[in-house]
Amino acid sequence: METPVNFDYAPAPESRAIVTIKPTYGHFIAGKFVAGRKHFPTINPATEEVLSQIALAGKAEVDSAIAAARKAYITTWSKLSGKERGKYLFRIARIMQERAREFAVLETLDNGKPIRESRDVDVPLAAAHFFYHAGWADKLEFAGLGTSTKPHGVAGQIIPWNFPLLMLSWKVAPALATGNTVVLKPAESTSLTALLFAEVCQQAELPAGVVNIVTGDGSTGALIVNHPGIDKIAFTGSTEVGKIIARAVAPTHKSVTLELGGKAANIIFDDAAIDEAIEGIVNGVFFNQGHVCCAGSRLLLQENIVDEVLEKLKVRMAKIRVGDPMDKNTDLGAINSKEQLLKIQDLSRVGESEGGARWSAPCDFPKKGFWFAPTIFTGVTQAHRIAREEIFGPVLSVLTFRTPQEAMDKANNTPFGLSAGIWSEKGSRILWASQQLRAGVIWVNTFNKFDPTSPFGGYKESGWGREGGRHGLSAYLKGVGHE
Repeated sequence: METPVNFDYAPAPESRAIVTIKPTYGHFIAGKFVAGRKHFPTINPATEEVLSQIALAGKAEVDSAIAAARKAYITTWSKLSGKERGKYLFRIARIMQERAREFAVLETLDNGKPIRESRDVDVPLAAAHFFYHAGWADKLEFAGLGTSTKPHGVAGQIIPWNFPLLMLSWKVAPALATGNTVVLKPAESTSLTALLFAEVCQQAELPAGVVNIVTGDGSTGALIVNHPGIDKIAFTGSTEVGKIIARAVAPTHKSVTLELGGKAANIIFDDAAIDEAIEGIVNGVFFNQGHVCCAGSRLLLQENIVDEVLEKLKVRMAKIRVGDPMDKNTDLGAINSKEQLLKIQDLSRVGESEGGARWSAPCDFPKKGFWFAPTIFTGVTQAHRIAREEIFGPVLSVLTFRTPQEAMDKANNTPFGLSAGIWSEKGSRILWASQQLRAGVIWVNTFNKFDPTSPFGGYKESGWGREGGRHGLSAYLKGVGHE
């Protein structure tokens, strides 16, 4: 038997020369950058280098941004035809494509995700959302949502740090296409690509005030959520914060959509194509360092294939290249923050203390930065915290099942319901399982595939509403379903 060949890869770093990072940033209000009064650092999680100082918005800045959005809505944006709005979205999409490399490098520096993912997934998908929604702008009456729909007005949008630019596009594109104006707050630790997007808005000559970007922390987000000048809230983030927002807006006139946490089951039946499923497992939980709300972090294996799958999975995990996110060979980059790394480490220790058997791929980490090796836990039951709580890192819990019904029962035994994966060659089993699973998005013989034409969202504590596709338009329109 021949010894398998292991290939070493010479470093292939992407240049950061294409981006110019300013020493300090202000807010983007009424089409202009406005100096901030207070600032906080944003760092590169792979090196712990301070990249820039980001402005912390308080009440005055939030008031100003919302006033600018209201003025733009009343005087400009609501008066434009859908065709004219669509032209602006097309222009934004094309500029994002032209500046794609700039966006990708900046995203990787600020977020820690591999440049390969920023370049090949995040930025192209972000541009695709603007292209897609540009096409809808003058066709809303044909979306099946009624013929008397109207925009809400001013949308307050709060996005997370795991997909900064992509989440911005998920929020801003449908809001603008349907005639709303926007006040957006990017995540505290990943504001740079949102601020670069503000430059794109200027370049596209978007009317002043249609898009406003205020940076800050949770206190800034709370000011937006509770502001009486906001008509619609869109939030992506943790279930805990989502519940706070839901309670805050309940007694108000505001409409709300929430895209929250997940603990997705990735179910491998014994008739699945095992080698293909191994790639799906790896992509399902180690993509973007596991910083994915719909990550397949619970692996459900049929008992008679457990040994084969785990053996092959460990071989594949050992080949995951962990390191410099700017290296084009890197598969798994840096954990986004020290705070998130500590959470992952804590829950992993809990998994061991509860009796789970831990195996981590061998890795040589850089001396600085926040790193965590791809890890699996076996011997996990549904009572384990690592099988119930969202870890939001490259950690996989492995459970087993004997019958298809047992798989469904275990998959649904969670407060979350964002996504799921099914691996089988039997079409009847796939259709049956997809009807049994209480999850908003169900992938079949693949995982983590996204498209702007397809709606995304969950059930139970994974949120309210949908983003993307025709369904996502309805969140930004009032009077949906009424003629």
